[in-house]
Amino acid sequence: MQKVLGLIGGMSWESSAHYYRMINEQVRDALGGMHSARMLLWSFDFADIEAMQRAGDWAAATAAMVDVARRLQGAGATALVICTNTMHLMADEVQAAVEVPLLHIADPVGEAIGALGLARVGLLGTAFTMEQDFYRVRLAQRHGLEVLVPDADDRAQVHRIIYEELVQGRVLDSSRAVYRAVMQRLVDCGAQAIILGCTEIMLLVGDEDATVPLFDTAALHAQAAARHLLAPR
Repeated sequence: MQKVLGLIGGMSWESSAHYYRMINEQVRDALGGMHSARMLLWSFDFADIEAMQRAGDWAAATAAMVDVARRLQGAGATALVICTNTMHLMADEVQAAVEVPLLHIADPVGEAIGALGLARVGLLGTAFTMEQDFYRVRLAQRHGLEVLVPDADDRAQVHRIIYEELVQGRVLDSSRAVYRAVMQRLVDCGAQAIILGCTEIMLLVGDEDATVPLFDTAALHAQAAARHLLAPR
């Protein structure tokens, strides 16, 4: 049976579109010619998910994610990819609900950081990703990383820009300046690198915006997904 990736996307579609493109590009580059990736994409209406997040109704959000994972498995997906960092909050529940592997976003990130011999990293993302422990603990326990997050005011700014601008396709120079300053404050606190721990952040900042390496979680996750798809069974 051929491998098929099941993408759980739409959170937001802005970054999901980049996943689709990056995975297909890597498969084409590896196989040549007119090859592309075998994928199924479920795209949520992000307004529904955002309302659950804002209300703190993680039980409903988990139920929605589990339902879609089962649908994708039933449609023929042989592995799953959640195209967002925040919704890995329920990664364990999603994995427990299906028989196919869930390719966790934090693992290729941790591996890439470890490959450079770095140990102390800053994390940018939604407030949920920065403030809850599901992401930081996985990086610490599985990859031995010490994870720093911005202070409360900076976290609020980072979160606001994601939800009020980036997920709505708005990329502002003023917000890029805010992120540059937040990243530099993390560096001043000892961060050797910065994790762009929201899949929309790469729309706003790149390597030229920081004095330390940036790790684009969307790109690293897409690369891992393509490697899984291309690897022999």
